[in-house]
Amino acid sequence: MRVTAIFFAYLLACLILAAMASVPLMTGGWVDLEPHRVMSRLAQAFILLGIWPLLLALRVADRDSVGYAPPWGLMRRSIGWGWVLGVMVLSILLAALLMLDIRVPDPTPPSWSSVLSKVLQALVGGLLIGLMEETFFRGALYSAIRRAEGLRSAVIWSALLYAAVHFMKPGALPEGMPFDAAGAFWMVLYALGDLFQWRNLDSFAALFMVGVFLALIRERTGHIGWCIGLHAGWVLVIQVGRKVTDGNEGAPLAFLVGDYDGTIGWLAAAWIGLLALAYWLVSGRRSGSPS
Repeated sequence: MRVTAIFFAYLLACLILAAMASVPLMTGGWVDLEPHRVMSRLAQAFILLGIWPLLLALRVADRDSVGYAPPWGLMRRSIGWGWVLGVMVLSILLAALLMLDIRVPDPTPPSWSSVLSKVLQALVGGLLIGLMEETFFRGALYSAIRRAEGLRSAVIWSALLYAAVHFMKPGALPEGMPFDAAGAFWMVLYALGDLFQWRNLDSFAALFMVGVFLALIRERTGHIGWCIGLHAGWVLVIQVGRKVTDGNEGAPLAFLVGDYDGTIGWLAAAWIGLLALAYWLVSGRRSGSPS
C-alpha cells in the first residue's frame, strides 16, 4: 500500500498545485474558461511534468517497468488487436443496454457527418487516453507495487487507484461563489469528497473491475500493448454510443448503469469481472502458471 499512497499523494499534490496556479491565471484574465476546466487541465500538465522524476525515484523509469519492453512490431499488433477486442467487448455491453431499454436510439439521430466526426475524434482521443493512463496505471504503478508487494497487491491497489482518480475531478463552483483562493480550495475538497459519494459506487465498481482486468492482462503478457488497445476501443464505443443513443431513466433496469457516463455501472462490472475471471483461468492453463 505504501507505493499506492505515494502515487495518490503525487496526484493530490498536482491537483493542489493546479488549484493554486489557476487562481492568478483566472483573476489576471490570462484564461477565459470555466475554473474547474482550467484546474483539471493544469493538474494534467503538472502530472506530465513531474512523472519522470517520480518514476526515477521509484526506480521504474525503464521500458520494461512502464510496459514497453517488446519490440515495436509486437506492441503495434497488440494495440491493434486489443482495440478490436475492446470494441467487441463494449459493443456487447451496449447491445445489452439497448435490449434492456436502459439506453434507447436517439429519437433525433445526428447526421452521418457528425457521427463520423465523433468516430474520428474518439479514435484519436481513445488512443491518447489509453497511452497515458495505461503507461501510468498498468505500467509504472503496477510495476512499482508488483516489485514491492507482489501480484495480488499490484492488481488490487492499481485497480483501486485507477477507479478513484476518475472521480477526483474539480466540480463547478456553486452559483454566486467567487473563484478565489477559498473557491479553489472548495473545488479541491469537492474532488476528494466525490470519492465517497454512494451515487458513484456502481461506476466505481465497474472501473475497479476494468482495472483488475487490465492488470491481469499486463501480468500475463508482460507489457501494456493489449491494455492500450482495449482502453482505446472502450473509449470509442462509449463516446460513439452516447452520440447515437440516449439514457432511459424510466427503464425498470436503469439502476444497472451509473451516472458517470451512462454506460458503465453494475452490469458493466459484472460483464468485465466475468471476462477477467475467464481470462485469468484460461491464460493460466495455457501458460502453466498458477491461477
